[in-house]
Amino acid sequence: MNRTFWNLLLVSPAILGLSSVMSASAIAAEVTATAEANQLATAQSSESKIAEIVAEPVAAAPAAPEKLALNNSVEAPQTPVANSADAEKLAKIEPDTSAAALQTTVQTTGSDIESAAPSAPASTAAATEPLAAAGTAEPSPQASDLAVQSSQSYTPAKIEVPGVASTPATKVEIAQTAPAGMGGPIVPVAPQALPAQPSGTMSQVTSVSQLSDVRPTDWAFQALQSLVERYSCIVGYPDGTYRGNRALTRYEFAAGVNACLDNITKLIGSTGNLVTRDDLAILQRLQEEFAAELATLRGRVDGLEARTAELEANQFSTTTKLAGEAVFAVSDTFGDGIGLHDDKTSTNFGYRVRLNLLTSFTGRDLLRTRLQANNVANYSAKTATGTNMARLAFDGGDNSQFSLDEVYYRFPLGGATVFVGPKGLDLDEIAETVTPFNSTGTGAISRFGVRNPAVFRGPQGAGASVTFNLGSLRATAGYLAGDSDAPNPAEGRGVFNGSFSALGQIGFFSKPFDLGLTYTRKYNRAGDVGVMGGTGSSLANQPFGQAPTGSDNYGVQVNFKPSRRFQIGGWYGYTKAEQLRGGKNDATIQNGAITLALADFGRQGNLLGFVFGVPPKVTESDVARNRNTSYHLEGFYRFQVNDFISVTPGVYVILNPEHNNRNDDIWVGLLRTTFSF
Repeated sequence: MNRTFWNLLLVSPAILGLSSVMSASAIAAEVTATAEANQLATAQSSESKIAEIVAEPVAAAPAAPEKLALNNSVEAPQTPVANSADAEKLAKIEPDTSAAALQTTVQTTGSDIESAAPSAPASTAAATEPLAAAGTAEPSPQASDLAVQSSQSYTPAKIEVPGVASTPATKVEIAQTAPAGMGGPIVPVAPQALPAQPSGTMSQVTSVSQLSDVRPTDWAFQALQSLVERYSCIVGYPDGTYRGNRALTRYEFAAGVNACLDNITKLIGSTGNLVTRDDLAILQRLQEEFAAELATLRGRVDGLEARTAELEANQFSTTTKLAGEAVFAVSDTFGDGIGLHDDKTSTNFGYRVRLNLLTSFTGRDLLRTRLQANNVANYSAKTATGTNMARLAFDGGDNSQFSLDEVYYRFPLGGATVFVGPKGLDLDEIAETVTPFNSTGTGAISRFGVRNPAVFRGPQGAGASVTFNLGSLRATAGYLAGDSDAPNPAEGRGVFNGSFSALGQIGFFSKPFDLGLTYTRKYNRAGDVGVMGGTGSSLANQPFGQAPTGSDNYGVQVNFKPSRRFQIGGWYGYTKAEQLRGGKNDATIQNGAITLALADFGRQGNLLGFVFGVPPKVTESDVARNRNTSYHLEGFYRFQVNDFISVTPGVYVILNPEHNNRNDDIWVGLLRTTFSF
C-alpha cells in the first residue's frame, strides 16, 4: 500500500488543520475502501478497542467550523503491513484528499478506525442517518460487539463534535472503561448541553474546582468530582467552600441521598444512558439502607405541611400573636399602720391578668395592644398601712373589668428605634432601667424595689421617643404626657399643657458592666401631684401639697455582671422640686438602693434577689422635710417550675415608715404565682 496514506493518517496536526473546513453534511460520511480496511484491521498484531460515536444528525452546514478535540495520553506504535499481498492491495488505493473525505475522518492517536459501512452515498439526507435515534435508550454494547480485546491499555478518549451555528454547542463524551480486564464495556454518553456558569452567590456547584477547600489530594476528591460533575447534587456554601470535615446526622445524609436520587431520576428521564448499571445498583443499596430514615423524613415533612395548613386555616391573624400573663397573689401586712394602734389588714387573695396582642407588619416593628383586669390590694390606703412605702409592685383595682391598658407602636428608623403611643407608654419602656428586677410579674415584689422612682416614675402614658443605637452606647430622648390629660382638650390639659415627663438618657452597655445616666423633667399640674410616682413618703410625693410642681430629676443606675449568675448594682436618684404657683418654694428629694441578683440559684431559671435602700425622702425644703430615715429591706426567691409557671415567695420590711422613727416597722409577706402563655 502507498505509505502516503499511512503518513497522512499518522500526522495529526495536518488532519487537525484540515478539519477546520468540515461541513455538517460530511460528518456522517463513512470511510471508503471498506473491504481493504477490514482485512487490515483483522491482520493487525496489536488489537484495539474502537470507540463508538453517537451524534445528532446535522441538517445544515456550520457557519463557523469548530475544533475537533482529541484526548489520548498513550501513543501506539505504527502498525506494519501484514504481508506483501496486502501491500500490493494497499498500494492500489489512492488517498482521498477531498474535503468530504477529510471531514469524515475521526482519528485517535494509537487507535485504528474500523468501518463496516458501505461507501457514503451522494445524498446528504441518506448520509446523515444517525446510528441511534435521539432519546432512545440502547442496551449497553458488549465488548465482543465493539472490537477485539486489546493487549494494550489506553486512557479514555474524549471527543468533541463540532456543532451547528444555529443551535447551541453540544458536548459528546465517550464514557470508556479501560480494556484488558480493567472494566466493563464501552458506554457512549448522549449529548448534553453545556451549563451556563452561575454568577454571584453560589447555590449549586457545577464543578469541583468551585470548592476552594477541596484539593485533588483529598481522599474523597474523586467521589466529590463524580457527584458534582455527573449528578449535580452537591451544594457549596456561599463563600465557595464545602467544609467536608463537618459532621452530619443520619437525617442530613438521608436528605442528601434523597436529593441525589431525585436529580438522577430527572437525568435518567432526559438522557437514557447517562447512568451506568453499577451507579444505579449503588444508589439502590443506599436507598434500601436508609429507607427508614427517608420514610421518617418524608413523614416529618408531611406532618409539618399538615400542621402548617391547619394553622393557616385556623389562625387568629397572619400578623398578630397573643402573649398573656396571669398573676395570683396571696399577701398580708404585719405591724401597726401609720397613725394606727393595731394591725388592720387581713390575708387577701388578689390577681392581675394581662392579654398582650403583639402585631408585626414587617418583622422588625411591633404594635402592642394590652388588655388588663386587676384586683390587688393597695396597702397605701389609710385603712391599710397608710404609707406608699408598703405598696406591692402590681397593686391596683378596676372592679375586675378588662380595659385597654396599653397601646403603642415601635419601629426602626435607620439606626434608631422609635416609640409612638396614645396610652400606657411608660418611662421604663422607652429607656433602659439598668436593673435585673424591672418586672412586676417576675421581678421585685415591692413598688420601690422595681426601679429608680426619681427618673422612671411620673406622668406618663401618651407620647413618643427615639433611641439611637451606637454600639455599646445608646442615647434616648422621649416625651410622655399623662394618660388622663393627653386626650382631654380642656384648657390646662392636653399633650403639652397637662402633666408630662420629658426624659433624656445616655447608656453604656457591655457584658460585664451596664451604666445609665438619666435626666427627667416632670410637670405635675394642680390636683395631679405625685413627684415620686407613689413611692417614698407622702411629703416626697407632694412637697408643696397639690400646688403645681415642676421638678428636675437626675438618676444614675449601675449593674455589675461578673458572671451570668451573679449581678450586683443599684441606683441613686436626686430631685430638685419647685412650687410653680402660690409661692416660690424649693425642695430636695433623694433616694437610693443596692440590688443583688443570683440567677439560676438552686436550679436553672430560678432567681434569688435582694434589695436594700432608702425610699424617696425630702432632705431639704422651704416648707417641710423628713427628720428621720426609713430603710427598705427586701428578699424574694423566684422558683421556676417550668417555662410557663413560676412561684415567688417574698418578704420586705419598712423600718421607720414615713421616715419617722416613732412609727412601728411594717412587714409585708407575699406569695406570687405567675403564669405566662
